[in-house]
Amino acid sequence: MSKGFASSYRIVLLAAVILVCFAGLGARLVFLHVIDRDVLVRFIDKARRQIIVESARRGDILDSKGGILATSRTLIVLGVDPQSLRKEDERKWPQLAALIGMPLADLTKTLLTKSRPAVPTNASPASSPAKPGDLVINFNFAAAAKVTGAPAAAATDTPADDTVLDDNADENGQHPIRWAKLSETVEESTYAKIQALDIKGVYGQRAYRRAYPHNSLAAHVIGYVNKQGEPAAGIERYADFYLHGRDGWREGERDGLRRELAQFRTRDVPASDGFTVRLSIDSAIQHMAEEELDAIAKKYSPQKATIIISDPQTGFILALANYPTFNLNEYNLVTAEEQGSMRNVAVSDMYEPGSVFKIVAASGALNEGLVTSASRFDCSIDKIDYKGRTRGLPGEDHHFDEPLSVAEIISHSSNRGAAQLAMRLGDERFYGYARAFGFGQLSGFPVGGEIVGSMASPAKWDGLTITRMPMGQSIAATPMQMHMAMGVIASGGYLLRPQIISQINDSSGEPVYRYLGVAKSRVITAETARTMARLLTGVVSDRKTRYGNEGTAPEAAIPNYEVAGKTGTSQKYMPEVMANGTTRLLPSKKHHVASFVGFFPASHPQVAISVIVDDADAHSPGGVAYGAKVAAPSFKRLGEQLIQYLDLKPVYDTSGRTALAMEGGRR
Repeated sequence: MSKGFASSYRIVLLAAVILVCFAGLGARLVFLHVIDRDVLVRFIDKARRQIIVESARRGDILDSKGGILATSRTLIVLGVDPQSLRKEDERKWPQLAALIGMPLADLTKTLLTKSRPAVPTNASPASSPAKPGDLVINFNFAAAAKVTGAPAAAATDTPADDTVLDDNADENGQHPIRWAKLSETVEESTYAKIQALDIKGVYGQRAYRRAYPHNSLAAHVIGYVNKQGEPAAGIERYADFYLHGRDGWREGERDGLRRELAQFRTRDVPASDGFTVRLSIDSAIQHMAEEELDAIAKKYSPQKATIIISDPQTGFILALANYPTFNLNEYNLVTAEEQGSMRNVAVSDMYEPGSVFKIVAASGALNEGLVTSASRFDCSIDKIDYKGRTRGLPGEDHHFDEPLSVAEIISHSSNRGAAQLAMRLGDERFYGYARAFGFGQLSGFPVGGEIVGSMASPAKWDGLTITRMPMGQSIAATPMQMHMAMGVIASGGYLLRPQIISQINDSSGEPVYRYLGVAKSRVITAETARTMARLLTGVVSDRKTRYGNEGTAPEAAIPNYEVAGKTGTSQKYMPEVMANGTTRLLPSKKHHVASFVGFFPASHPQVAISVIVDDADAHSPGGVAYGAKVAAPSFKRLGEQLIQYLDLKPVYDTSGRTALAMEGGRR
């Protein structure tokens, strides 16, 4: 045989090798496509086919003038894939540390830590690291509906510090780190400088972070969004349906280098930003209220205090402030001992309203035609017959040796006079008026964890309730309920729902829904409301009578303006140890709630103000916090500021005045 040809042996050997190779390839194909097909398909889907989620921007919360109370800032969550770092980039690490404000030693430790043990969590497996602006998860529609916004990488476990680990562990159980967070608050301008450093493996993801430009302003109304992106309180929670928007997503594939293959994109749903919620809160008025609370706190060191300011013709809240308060941007720094500062005490706490509650008995008796403002009652007696039984009447701060008119019962705040007015009504009618004024039921205020207060029905009254409840004892109300009750008189007889949201706008600024004032019910006639408003002006009168000043709170008077209002000084129930060692809650002579609730101008109410201060006794003159001394001066100071800010006139032409200046808005 010629040397130019291979021997038969070699040909057979070569053919055998080729056949073996083809047989092995065939076996491998059978294994891949038949035996282990399902496992491999899932692996390929995990590696290539993914849903890329684009987070929607949460809508803003604005005040009544369009000022921003809450907004979403675009920040960069910066992280590193330690497996991708290059030796030559080490010289850039000090610059990176300076840009993100991280000690170089801490940064170096993070960059050089290549692996760690898995930390079991409930996190769903994620896929490859996302490019900036994207969030990537596995191709799983169920999981896609639960995206929370964390960076993602090929991993089985996501530890509590957001570090993302690779699926595969070494023989020591260590998982390679695929992403470790360096900072979650990098500004766009800073991120541009970080990108210019060109450190391989360091990249960021754009995310939205909630920001509150005014820190603690209206904190209990606005609420906040926590670090998990969940609305936790206030308008943030109540109006989340409008604010949160709708995340967008893309279904597509990535190549071996984890780059998106746009040509294989099969679905693309754009994100829809959240709507804007405009409140009735006026930031300037809110600031006035909070400054006044600060002044009260510095002077009296109360346990807590509340100021509410509203438009009495519509029920819209212009300001709602509580002391103590907290910084919305630092809600996570509030200690366990300070948790009370996060509670909206205007609607979540109750107190005995005291003499302010006397407006109920007086309004009811006038409205039923049982008395006139000139009707007189003997307030010197300490007992009275009622329904066949002799009832003891409460004590008075003054001795009234002559009968008092209804007008004088209001201006002098007679406890016995209020009790006799309620008796004219009778148990059921008096209780009915108390309910009609909003006590013992929710006001409908949308935020703050509102409670109903406490008011027993007549069937549960004892023999003294009819004499004590008319003066504001044996009943507990929230500050908001008391504010609404006074609003019945200011509105011309209507119980108005307290409103806080005025308008909803879409992401382009177009109005979606406008809120109007809502009258829940008519409580008293317009004539009765006008009479009561006139009687309440006597409370702030300093005209001299045989019993001293005509009114109990001349400190609330504003020169040249008709101020109508009522003081309240109620004893708090405090635990006391009895002789037998038991502890009982008894009314205290050293702990009071001081209040003044009113409105002006009385003939055409434009502003209603409630000032309620809890336990300011220790720093009050004589050791007792009277409503006239603690709360009334704050009402006056706020009123004088509002006159300037709202340009309120002292005299009005009342001809043609409507009882409720929101015709067409009743529901």
